[in-house]
Amino acid sequence: MTDRPDPSSPAADGADEFLIVVDEADRLLRYERKRIVHDGTGLLHRAFSIFLFDASKRFLLQKRSDGKRLWSGRWSNTCCGHPRRGESDALAAERRLREELGLASPLAKLFSVTYRFSDGDKGTEHELCSVHVGRLDGAPRPDPREVAETRFATIDDVTRDLAAHPDLYTPWFRLEWPILLERHRAAVEKAASGAS
Repeated sequence: MTDRPDPSSPAADGADEFLIVVDEADRLLRYERKRIVHDGTGLLHRAFSIFLFDASKRFLLQKRSDGKRLWSGRWSNTCCGHPRRGESDALAAERRLREELGLASPLAKLFSVTYRFSDGDKGTEHELCSVHVGRLDGAPRPDPREVAETRFATIDDVTRDLAAHPDLYTPWFRLEWPILLERHRAAVEKAASGAS
């Protein structure tokens, strides 16, 4: 495996990628280009969020690159993305983790959440998002087209900073973080311990 994707190749999660548009019950409606899905008030589509913790229970955050259409330069969870046609959320999450951060980790799906957030006139994220947790082993190797920087922080530090500076973070991260800690803390502990 290379350290990161070839910078001369098109972005792995580009605007012309086809996303899976669904209804509120997660029934497939059609496939649509990413740029169209995020226009206006957005079309509901499948997505995933990944939260990785190391053996010290530190959480790996990423800052979205300035090239991102929505919420560029904001801190967020370890990795996000969309499944492609014929791809499960689990396989898509593993793929995207490799593409964005050069990492591999066993992941466990914990819950799903539906949201709609608008980033002004830039567009909207209207997603049915599955949330996955895993153990981080190794150092991230971010693709700079996707990730401006990464940092590690304790759970308490993230929680305090979210409360003090919410606008520095993506809205889906602000939604998912308390659900993860309040309803799935045991799964976080299990992931950090490396238990299967």
